[in-house]
Amino acid sequence: MKSWFSRYFHSFSFIGLVFAVLFFSASVTPSLLPRNFFFQGLLSGFALATGYGVGVGFLNLYQFLEFPKPSKNLERTSKIITSIVVAVVFVVYLRQMTFWQNSIRELMEMPPLETAHPYTTAVIAVFSAGCLIAVVRWLGWMCRYASRQLNRFLPRRVATTLGVTMIGLLAIFIANGVIARGLMSAADSFFAKADALIDEGVAQPEIAIASGSSGSSIAWDTIGRRGKNFIVEGPQESDLTEFWGRACLQPVRVYVGLRSRDSLEARAKLALKELIRVDGFKRSTLIVGTPTGTGWLDPAAVDSVEYLLEGDTAIVSMQYSYLPSWLTIIVDPTRSIVASQALFDEIYDYWLTLPTDDRPKLYLFGLSLGAFGSEVSADLYKVFDDPIQGAVWSGPPFPSTQWQELTRERNEGSPAWLPRFRNGSMVRFTSQENTLESGKPWGGMRNVYVQYASDPMVFFSPDLAFQKPAWLEGQRGPDVSPHLKWYPVVTFLQIAFDLPMATSVPNGYGHNYSPSSYIDAWIAVTNSEAIPLEVVERLKKKMFIPPFYP
Repeated sequence: MKSWFSRYFHSFSFIGLVFAVLFFSASVTPSLLPRNFFFQGLLSGFALATGYGVGVGFLNLYQFLEFPKPSKNLERTSKIITSIVVAVVFVVYLRQMTFWQNSIRELMEMPPLETAHPYTTAVIAVFSAGCLIAVVRWLGWMCRYASRQLNRFLPRRVATTLGVTMIGLLAIFIANGVIARGLMSAADSFFAKADALIDEGVAQPEIAIASGSSGSSIAWDTIGRRGKNFIVEGPQESDLTEFWGRACLQPVRVYVGLRSRDSLEARAKLALKELIRVDGFKRSTLIVGTPTGTGWLDPAAVDSVEYLLEGDTAIVSMQYSYLPSWLTIIVDPTRSIVASQALFDEIYDYWLTLPTDDRPKLYLFGLSLGAFGSEVSADLYKVFDDPIQGAVWSGPPFPSTQWQELTRERNEGSPAWLPRFRNGSMVRFTSQENTLESGKPWGGMRNVYVQYASDPMVFFSPDLAFQKPAWLEGQRGPDVSPHLKWYPVVTFLQIAFDLPMATSVPNGYGHNYSPSSYIDAWIAVTNSEAIPLEVVERLKKKMFIPPFYP
C-alpha cells in the first residue's frame, strides 16, 4: 500500500503542483460575494485542480516543442527557489483570507468574521482537487489503454488519435447525457414536487377577484406555491387605505401556474381570460410580470408599485419553470423568453382593441430570468405604432441580449456596472443609490434597469476566464471589494461559484434587490414624481427588510 501511494504521489508533476498552488492562492482572494469555508474549499479545489492541469499542459507543450532541458544543477536550484516562493505565496494568501472576506462583508453591512478557517478550507480544497485529478487521470489511463488495443490493428498515431477521441466522446456522452441530464431531471422533479405541495398556511382566497377563488377560471391547486404566495400575500385594500389615509382599491393579481393548462399558449389565453374576468383592464395601470425560474415575483417589487399607485393596479403573470433561475439558465434559458412573449402577445393584442383614452397604462416587470425574458417580449417592431409605457427590470442575467447591447454601447466615461445610455430618454440604470434623476426629460417610454455591482447573476461571463471585465476598470461599484483582482481562469471560477450564492447576502446587495430601489424605479417609470417625498420615505421605511446574516 505504501509503495503504491509513494508511486502515485511521486507521479505528480512539479510544474503542475506549482501552478496548482498559485491557482489555489488566487482563489482565496475576494470575489463579488462572501463565502463560507466549505464553499470556499470547493471553489479552491476546482482552482487547484485546474491550475495543476494548466501547469501540466504548459510542461507538455514545452516538451512537444523540444526546447532544451535545463541542467540537473539548474533544475535542482530552480526547484528549490520556486518551492520557497510558492510556499511563501501560499502562506501569505492563506493568512489574508479572513481580511479579504471581511472586506466584502463590511461593504454589505455584515458582521466581521473572527476567522475564515483557512486551514480547514485548504484541507477541503486538497481533498476535492485530489478527487477531480484522480478522475482525469483515470480518463487518461483509459485513453492509453484504448490506444494500445487499437494499435494492434492500426498505426500508432491513428490508434492514439482514435483512442483519445473515443474515450473523450464517451466521457462527454456520460457526463452530459447521463449524469447532467439525470441531475437536471432529478432537480426538475424535486422542484416540481416542492411546487405542488399545498402549504397549509396558504388558504384558498375568498375574495372574488383573486385567482384560484371559487369564481376563478384558474383552479387553486394548479397554481403552485410561489403563485399562491403572490396571490394572497400582497397588500390588501385596508393596508393601502391605512397608509394613504384615504380610500384605495384592492390590487388585482392574476397568476397562472405551470399545471393550470397543458400548453404555453393555453396558459397565456387563460391568463387573459382571468384578467378580463376581474376587470384588470379597467385599472389605471397594468403590469405584465415575468417571474423568476421558480415562478417567484419579488414582493419588494410588486408590493411597492401597488402602494405607490394606491391599489389602482393589475399584475398578471404566468409560471414557466420550477427551477431556480441560475439552474434554468443552464438547462433552458429560452423558457423565459418564450413564456414572456406568449403572455405579452395575448395581453397586448387585447389591449390594442380598447379605446386609447379608456385603457390602462401598460408596463413590463421582470427580475433575474424574468428580466431576461421580459426585456425582449415587447418587440419594438410590434409596439412601434402603439407603444407600451415602460418597464422595470432588475438583476438582468448575463445572457440578456438587450442589456448586453446597452452596456456595450454606453456613453463614454460611464462605468459598466452603472451605464448611461445616450440621453436617457428611453433607458436608464440605477443601483443602491438612486441615479434616475439625470436632469433630462424622459421620452414616451420609460425603461429602468436596477442592478447592483455585486450581483454575479449580472456580471458573470465566460470571457472572465481570459479577459479582465469592464466592471473592474476605473471606478468600481460601492459594494465591490477594493481588493478584488482579476486572475485568468480563477476569477471565472470565483464568479461562477458566486452564482448559486447570489441571494445569500443581505437585502440591497448581490441578487437581493431592496424595496427602496424598486420604489425609486417605479416612481420614475410610472411618472409618479409628484408623490410627496415624505410619503416616499415613509413607504421605504415601511417596506424595509432587516438584513439577513448567513
